[in-house]
Amino acid sequence: MPAVTFSNPAGVWPPISCYSHAAAIQGGARRLVISGQVGIAPDGSAAQDGAAQVAQAFANLRTILEANGMGFRDVVKTTAYVTDSAMVGVFRAHRDALFPEHPPASTLVIVAGLVDPRFKVEIEAEAVAG
Repeated sequence: MPAVTFSNPAGVWPPISCYSHAAAIQGGARRLVISGQVGIAPDGSAAQDGAAQVAQAFANLRTILEANGMGFRDVVKTTAYVTDSAMVGVFRAHRDALFPEHPPASTLVIVAGLVDPRFKVEIEAEAVAG
């Protein structure tokens, strides 16, 4: 099993919510890089509500992680894109609930739009397991 150490080194402004500035991976490991997931359900539908889209995007990530023998405990990095600053708190609340014990490195970007105007969020992730 690889050793993963999350850190927030002195000399860098502390995280403003529940995430880590870095995730150091040591030892043999499997690395899973997951493409950005949007709030689209398996049936092709997309909720109008931003919070529902965030929940669906994280549900999609969970499905992909589990299909690869991993879980949120193995996530070391997330990158999220939201189309409205009002989505920042919504994203953070969902992320914080999923990673209470090991906040991964995280980047959150407010963008003008995503590939489909219905989409309000896109979340990609990297995971590491032994």
